[in-house]
Amino acid sequence: MLNELRVNNLALIDSLHLDLSEQEAGLIVLTGETGAGKSIILQAVHLLGGGRSSASWVRNGSEQAEIEAVFDIHPQNNDVFEILEELSLRDGTSCLVRRVISSQGRSRLYVNDGQVTSRAAGNLAAGLVNIASQHDNQQLLSNRHQLDFLDSYGDLWPLRMQFSQLFAKWQKFSSELRQLLDKEHGKEQHKEFLGFQLEEIENAHLIPGEDEQLHQEKERMKVSSLLAEHAQNAWHLFAVNIIDALSEIRKDMEQVGALDKEAAPLSERIISACYEVSDIEQDLARYLESIPKDQNRLEQIAERLAQIKQLERKHGPTLEDVLAKAESLRKELEELEGLEAAIAHLEQRLEEVSTEALLKATELSAARREVAMRLKAAMEKELGSLSFNQAVFEVDLSQPEGLGLEGFQSTGRDTLAFLFSANPGEPPKSLAKIASGGELSRLMLAMKCILAKRDKVETVIFDEIDAGISGEAAEAVARKIGELASHHQVVCITHLPQIAAGADMHFKIEKIVEDGRTRTVVHRLAHEERVAELARMLGGQQPTQQTLAYAQELVNRKGGTE
Repeated sequence: MLNELRVNNLALIDSLHLDLSEQEAGLIVLTGETGAGKSIILQAVHLLGGGRSSASWVRNGSEQAEIEAVFDIHPQNNDVFEILEELSLRDGTSCLVRRVISSQGRSRLYVNDGQVTSRAAGNLAAGLVNIASQHDNQQLLSNRHQLDFLDSYGDLWPLRMQFSQLFAKWQKFSSELRQLLDKEHGKEQHKEFLGFQLEEIENAHLIPGEDEQLHQEKERMKVSSLLAEHAQNAWHLFAVNIIDALSEIRKDMEQVGALDKEAAPLSERIISACYEVSDIEQDLARYLESIPKDQNRLEQIAERLAQIKQLERKHGPTLEDVLAKAESLRKELEELEGLEAAIAHLEQRLEEVSTEALLKATELSAARREVAMRLKAAMEKELGSLSFNQAVFEVDLSQPEGLGLEGFQSTGRDTLAFLFSANPGEPPKSLAKIASGGELSRLMLAMKCILAKRDKVETVIFDEIDAGISGEAAEAVARKIGELASHHQVVCITHLPQIAAGADMHFKIEKIVEDGRTRTVVHRLAHEERVAELARMLGGQQPTQQTLAYAQELVNRKGGTE
């Protein structure tokens, strides 16, 4: 049950506080002129349920808009408690939902002071508030939404979800099997092509990094004669002018070190340097021998690089990519070799899930047929209390021809249409073809009443459910809403005085101008104010004495005096 609603700086509302805590069940009515701001209050509830926000909703000149609602949760509303437990946000049997929207467009949602996602808030709101608007009336024309309603009425969603999961598996396996069969169709030709590509790469005997090494060798070959010339000259100077002298230097310094202990460190350094220079001379000689002298090697390198470049153009763009392509080709060839076994295995899995899905679809269809008969009886009873005394309501269920899953949807094998006739002797037809706006409003009200008796959602909000209704139909709708309000908290935004007259709490929404600014205000009406508001709804801003008397009669008749 909604206990409190606070709204600050949302559109034309600077500050609003609705305290509904004294009314555990009953009818709470919001009335006011068109454009007064009734839709803003509904939008506030919508935003608390994770609805899309915008910076344009923040009141001009304010840093942020804030909406807050306090709910008492029905002790048996296990769905809501489970959501709160999953979020680790359960706090007894109360729930505080808050949304903050900044003037820059940023938005945050909180449940019991813990931040949550829009999806989580939406799931939670679905278990706390049931909203019926004119938009819902139009959804009633959709066969998909009609099927949703039937499954909700019959508690068939768990069964439907079981089928939906099996159907998704069937679609996945079917797609995978088609891909394998496509491969199987051109298997031999494809194997031959893959084998040709792999053989071309393998015959090249590629080595990782080989191209880089060849490029380095090529550059070295281009300067090999200069390398040889300078290295030979350096080695010659070592061999002729230095190496022989080093032996003499070593011997002399050994004597110096033996005769003078203070010169020993210097002696050791010089002797070590002599050995190092001798080693350098030998390394230089070996380097001189390593300098390539065969100019034919340049042609071999060029041919190899051309071969690698050709493979890179076909399978590259790099040598590493070519080698990776070879590995990929090997794996694909292995898969093709095992294609028949894979197809057989997948066909078996597809057959198993197909059989299971068909059985579940049959079970779901049978359950829907049984629920459809109960829904027909329940709807005709509800419609009878809404001045459709001889209305006919039918649930037309049909299935695709054939034995397989082709033509099925994720919702099952059934196609559904609600058929309706308000006039005796006229055959029922699709709602989209015959239902007027007023008839749709009453049909939606009947459905909401049926569901409200089954679920644990304590708060129902009707946004101008009276659209297109007048006269006797308006009286009937008022009675039905009053009946629902006897065991639910019903919040009704209405233009009908017949509905407003039955209010247990009546709030008037007005748009006023103060200090040059427009703002929407809400205040609860006392008895005399309620009579005046009903008179306005009946006869405009200048009601006659007769209108005022009739407004008083409506209030007294509905037992709505405070």
